[in-house]
Amino acid sequence: MPYRCRPCKRFFSVRTGTALASSRLPLKKWVWAIYLEMTSLKGVSSMKLHRDLDGTQTTAWFMLQRVRAAFAPLLAAAFEGPVEADEAYGGGLEKNKHEHRKQKAGRGPVVKTAVAGLKDRASGQIRAEVVESTNAATLQPFVYDNTSAQRSTPMRHTPTKGMLGMQHETVKHSVGGWVNGMAHTNGLESFWSMFKRAYHGRYHHWSKKHVHRYGHQFAGKHNVRTMDTLEQRQHVVAGMVGKRLMYATLTA
Repeated sequence: MPYRCRPCKRFFSVRTGTALASSRLPLKKWVWAIYLEMTSLKGVSSMKLHRDLDGTQTTAWFMLQRVRAAFAPLLAAAFEGPVEADEAYGGGLEKNKHEHRKQKAGRGPVVKTAVAGLKDRASGQIRAEVVESTNAATLQPFVYDNTSAQRSTPMRHTPTKGMLGMQHETVKHSVGGWVNGMAHTNGLESFWSMFKRAYHGRYHHWSKKHVHRYGHQFAGKHNVRTMDTLEQRQHVVAGMVGKRLMYATLTA
């Protein structure tokens, strides 16, 4: 806190008002943490980061959660479309869990966490949010809130049928349908592939309460992929402003 504001007489630093507030780590370690995260397509695990930075795994985990907070979406303009809409499920297989942790077998948010996604074909931008359910009452408002009703919206599942004011086409993967004219979700499928590969190959497990942070992380990294490394890091630092994240909040 090397600077002092004359009117309010409070001390401040470059960390004040950001996700780095109150952090005792040198800024150089934060620079490296952001660099390692942004240069890895599937992210960096806390186990690797704590070895690279010569710290504890807990500190590395907390650092990465604050970096993910930088990708938390702000109010943004609706996608103009055409838009692809699809959802995926995050979490491990029931057969790999300890017996006392196993739940009802099956596909869906009962066992895993559902993440809804949208991709704007015009801009290539993606938004991903955790949803409680994959029924019409949940998915349709998500699509309405993030898209312009004047453009066609290729979608995939039955819950998105009957959306008023939108041109709507579907493909049904369960019966072997992947492309219906211009309607397909191949762009989002590519994103989900990276999302799931990161889970299985890098993190191996993430808590259900934090899945939304990983969704924001990978959507955010996808959206800045055309920037060079320095611009990506600047984007992350700018995203940390106004996003105070406490360890007690993360672990509550």
